[in-house]
Amino acid sequence: MNFRHVLVTGGAGFIGSHTVDALIERGCKVRVFDNLEPQVHGGRETPPPYLNPEAEFIRGDVRDRAALKRALEGVDAVIHDAAMVGVGQSNYQVLRYTEVNVTGTATLLDLILTEKTKVERVLVASSMSIYGEGQYRRPSDGALVAPPPRPEAQMAAGDYAVRDPQTGEALEPVPTPETKPLHCTTIYALNKKDQEEYTLVTGRLHGLSTVALRFFNVYGPRQSLSNPYTGAAAIFMSRIKNGNRPLVYEDGGQSRDFISVRDVADAKLFVLNSPAAVHDVYNVCSGAPTGIADLARLLARLAGRPDLEPEIVGKYRAGDIRHCYGDGSKLAALGWRPKTPLDEGLRWLAEWSEREQAVDRVDAAHRELVERGLVRG
Repeated sequence: MNFRHVLVTGGAGFIGSHTVDALIERGCKVRVFDNLEPQVHGGRETPPPYLNPEAEFIRGDVRDRAALKRALEGVDAVIHDAAMVGVGQSNYQVLRYTEVNVTGTATLLDLILTEKTKVERVLVASSMSIYGEGQYRRPSDGALVAPPPRPEAQMAAGDYAVRDPQTGEALEPVPTPETKPLHCTTIYALNKKDQEEYTLVTGRLHGLSTVALRFFNVYGPRQSLSNPYTGAAAIFMSRIKNGNRPLVYEDGGQSRDFISVRDVADAKLFVLNSPAAVHDVYNVCSGAPTGIADLARLLARLAGRPDLEPEIVGKYRAGDIRHCYGDGSKLAALGWRPKTPLDEGLRWLAEWSEREQAVDRVDAAHRELVERGLVRG
């Protein structure tokens, strides 16, 4: 496959803009469609300065059928990154998130089919959040377990372990493969599951080449430092830059899989041009777990503020999971593996953040979640 004209929805954003750079470096003609969401872009009326000047830019909303139709003219592939992001916020902005994420995706697919476009391939950005808890092993017999959400009573008592529903023993996290049953615990996760399934079902029904990529926790330059609903690394960096301790829920022992945006952009282009990757889903992950409190300490050290120990609040957010890190073997079997070690990628983020303004809105976001009953314990 050799696509020459690619549309990147959400291409002015964090992951999208790195994807645009990678496409242009490989000689593709690129069109960006983005609404410059104020929560991400701070009220800008023009594209951010980091957006590659060789890309054509169209400002528009994925719910706007007429604008999206214009953006699709002449393109032969679509990388669909446009979405409202923010797990906690999605739980009280249900309509807004669902309209943008699900209705926006449905509008895109409907246009591709009904307007006789030239689009041959669609990559949709999905998320590890659709797994809910990751995969676990039961220590007593080694059986693999896909546990349900932790009980409220257990969490309220300060017991944050993931326990086997039959034996009560604490389970051990293991790499999470694409075959693990899905347990969506937030509106955002449900949106991403719907985006993924709409895209794959449409592809299978109509012979359109479609692929879904489940991103784990992406970090790197250009991630908004002033959006309190973005990824953990950027949120922690914003706190540190403002001389505040990173705020960590539960006891800080929960873990995630952090992957550099460089690797994510590279994986997207690899899959875009892989004939073997069709009508299927792939984890895009590092394959290694990192503790949340450990991440906060590492970022503080890289920023020259090791004194800013994480603030462990001892409370939990509704819908949060304990552990999830990816099994990347399915994508590795096609020939792609991540290249960026965590310390190297975080150093890149820290160096970039030194030059950026960061408005710390984490306390306000925390209060809002508390007021809505979404922080408990």
